[in-house]
Amino acid sequence: MRLITWNVNGLRACLGKGFLDFFHRVDADVFCLQETKLQPHQIELELPGYEIYWNSAEKKGYSGTAVFTRVKPLNVTYGLGIPEHDTEGRVITVEFEDFFLVCCYTPNAQEGLARIDYRMQWEDDFRRYLMELDSRKPVVLCGDLNVAHEEIDLKNPKTNRGNAGFSDQEREQMTRLLSSGFADSFRSLYPDREGAYTWWSYRFNARKNNAGWRIDYFIVSDRLLPRVADQIIHADVTGSDHCPVELDLT
Repeated sequence: MRLITWNVNGLRACLGKGFLDFFHRVDADVFCLQETKLQPHQIELELPGYEIYWNSAEKKGYSGTAVFTRVKPLNVTYGLGIPEHDTEGRVITVEFEDFFLVCCYTPNAQEGLARIDYRMQWEDDFRRYLMELDSRKPVVLCGDLNVAHEEIDLKNPKTNRGNAGFSDQEREQMTRLLSSGFADSFRSLYPDREGAYTWWSYRFNARKNNAGWRIDYFIVSDRLLPRVADQIIHADVTGSDHCPVELDLT
């Protein structure tokens, strides 16, 4: 089973930059998107063989997630069931026969950590949500989680320490999640691989110089790790400031 996650930074813009070429070439069973930045009525998207699920933010042109799947789900839910978290279209949970798939776009702590208190509340509530799912069947969490966990996960850790996405608080929350029965599939396979990034600033020729961050993940329940055949970062695929990430499950 092949799964893809991709923060498209505006699906309508990404469609004009080769989205469908990659979509058809990679031929994934499930495609998860973050930062779609649209309401469903604003787009006409024909994907024969796929069921399409949207979770859009109340605020127009902001945030939003989507799941395209050709494996018919048992059930699909939106949000966390917590009103303060569920207005920005950040979570879609798809239940398959043998696991839950959670597509997530984690709130950014913002410049100067202006939203860090909210981010910490989100992290605690979201971890509890994942653990409750995991008590029923294994979980695959994917998406833009807006944190580089370790120094190996970004090009310039020393100058970025304390910035949004690499604050001690956010990194500790990722450690806490990974200590709660979950694993970072990429680091489980490639613990020492450097230069593996999924997001690059549009400034300073960052992508050309591979001055990036790995903030897009597939996190899996520990007991799913034996099924992880590979996790691939498609760094050559443009169309967004993020690149697609692939998980292959046996």
